[in-house]
Amino acid sequence: MQVIPAVAIKASHVPFNARVAQRADEGVMALTLMGAPMRFSRNTEIYGEDEPAEYLYQVVSGAVRTYKILEDGRRQICAFYLPGDVFGFEAANNHMASAEAVGETHVLVTKRSAIMARASYEKDLARQLWEATAQELRRFQEHMLLLIKSAEERVAGFLVEMARRASRTTAIDLPMSRQDIADYLGLTIETVSRTFTQLEQDGLIMLPTSRRVELRNYKALKQLSA
Repeated sequence: MQVIPAVAIKASHVPFNARVAQRADEGVMALTLMGAPMRFSRNTEIYGEDEPAEYLYQVVSGAVRTYKILEDGRRQICAFYLPGDVFGFEAANNHMASAEAVGETHVLVTKRSAIMARASYEKDLARQLWEATAQELRRFQEHMLLLIKSAEERVAGFLVEMARRASRTTAIDLPMSRQDIADYLGLTIETVSRTFTQLEQDGLIMLPTSRRVELRNYKALKQLSA
């Protein structure tokens, strides 16, 4: 299928199909979209805050972050979306946050009104939409709880979350930068860097590179983040 340029998305009627795939990290059958493929380069906006929420998106490769700019100019990252994740769900008709590609990212795009109409008479699809929405709510709640913990607990919790979503407990490759992690955890980049170093000195992780994290003691990380 031909890649649709990003500038064409708001004016296009995107064809779609939907099927179901097993999500190992969540333990449920999760929605998988088939739609128009699009490519976004690093830091390219996918949609903006307050824009009409007309589409659902699924990450094929790369990663996506959603964020809000606070009144004091700080950026608060709301969520990261990794391959297989569906994003763009909104309670209202407009997006509450902006979304952009973390790095080179490919997504599938589906018209929201079309899939909702189909879900009105396809029970399996309706159930998958409900489960995907519930999963999004759970991640939001977990993120809120993470933000009230200590810096060490926040970083440990973030690593446990990324490991769970990657279904790996030995090593993970992070697509996001230290600044992204800081903005997600409500910390400064200096605090995040110091905490990574402290976890490495404590023998819980190893850092072969800035993006690769070897989990030397996953059980201790999980206990620390609890």
